[in-house]
Amino acid sequence: MRLPQQPVPAASSRRIVCGQPEAMPSVQASRRAAGSPRHGVAERGSVLIIVLWVAFGLVSLAIYFANSSSLELRAADNRVATLEAEQAIAGAARYLSNALVNVTEPGVPPDPASLKVEAIQIGTARFWLIGQPLDEEDDLEVTFGLVDEGAKLNLNTATAAMLAKLPRMSAELAAAVVDWRDEDSNPSENGAEDEIYARLNPPYRSKNAPFESIEELRLVYGFTQDILYDEDANMNAVLDRNEDDEDATSPNDNHDGVLNRGVLAYVTVHSKQPNTRTNGDAKINIATLDVQGLTRLMTEVGISAERVPQVLLRFSTSAPPGGTNQPPPSGNNTNGSMLQFYVRSGLTAEEFHLIENDVTTSTNAMLEGLVNVNTATATVLACLPGLDAEKADALIATRSGTDTQHSIAWLKDALEAQVAEQVGPFITGRSYVHTADIAALGHHGRGYSRVKFIFDTTEGGAKIRQRLDLTHLGWALGLEVRRQIAEAQDTP
Repeated sequence: MRLPQQPVPAASSRRIVCGQPEAMPSVQASRRAAGSPRHGVAERGSVLIIVLWVAFGLVSLAIYFANSSSLELRAADNRVATLEAEQAIAGAARYLSNALVNVTEPGVPPDPASLKVEAIQIGTARFWLIGQPLDEEDDLEVTFGLVDEGAKLNLNTATAAMLAKLPRMSAELAAAVVDWRDEDSNPSENGAEDEIYARLNPPYRSKNAPFESIEELRLVYGFTQDILYDEDANMNAVLDRNEDDEDATSPNDNHDGVLNRGVLAYVTVHSKQPNTRTNGDAKINIATLDVQGLTRLMTEVGISAERVPQVLLRFSTSAPPGGTNQPPPSGNNTNGSMLQFYVRSGLTAEEFHLIENDVTTSTNAMLEGLVNVNTATATVLACLPGLDAEKADALIATRSGTDTQHSIAWLKDALEAQVAEQVGPFITGRSYVHTADIAALGHHGRGYSRVKFIFDTTEGGAKIRQRLDLTHLGWALGLEVRRQIAEAQDTP
């Protein structure tokens, strides 16, 4: 009898391998096996994207650090250029100090032909001396050279009437200046003392002492930036682009093509000269009719024997050199002036020049505030007693065609006798204090720096009375220097 065969379930279809049933793959396993190639491609794509993002990040970091390093290198290079410019300024100050000490004659500036003032190279840096033009209409190009402090009005000695003639000044501002420097607290007419300054915010008191710098004018009641600087914002006496564009950029200007300079360009606190002879001895005081001393002096300098008694006769019989209707510069204790003495003595210009620096009308050790008529601009000359703008222009025209020899003798023929008496106590022909406004550039025209020095030679050496950094005022070397720098950089 045969037994019926048992059917094998389809779901458990298996094969016997080596006596063991082989498990057949399930449908899910089959599907997974069928889909595995696509799944691997997706994974590899994701990995590629991640790698690309990582690479992009690394490249970005590399570019960032490279750019940062480039900026740091450029900053370091600019800093080196600035240090070069600062060292060039220090070297220029020493050079000028030596030049001022070794002048051929006291009170006479270094020879312009031998003094280097423009694009002077020190190592890889260069420096310039920013000067002030004698012709105030020459405001298109920078003037290079030393600036004579004696060519300005002294804030500590000029009268209110003289100060009021300056550009942008008024009687009220001039009176405020006088009240600021005087010793009392009593306000002058239109002036300002403590009761005015106490109402300011913040309040302060009137100084009632001499000015120590011209920048101190910022504290005097009524003075503003426009009055102090006007259109010459960087104080280089040149009409720069931003100073002739109306309201486009600072400062405010009238866009008339002419530079209007502020008060600071015409005032000083440093003008003075020693009241001693070149050998250190006291000068001969002609205000006291020192006939014996004058005789000895004229003989020493070589004035002829027949001329000496003629001069002495006129000197002793003429009225004492006084009679001016204007007070002399504060503290100079003058009785008359050198110009009056020259007019009345009958000396020739050559003879007067021989003794001019050895005689005086004052007993003070220092003469402060005298204006050098050989270097002053027409604006300053017009402020002197007896002069106005028309007469000042005439003096400038006469001076330009005269060999002044650092003397005041040429004024004898240029002024009426009455005007000469008025202006005489306020003038001189020599200067002992000079400003060196030094601007410098490092290598490749970078690292611009600018410092102003006041050199005082009244005591024999060349002492620095003031050092003021003006770099913040901006570029002051004009367009021509910019063009030269650009051409030098383009040259291979």
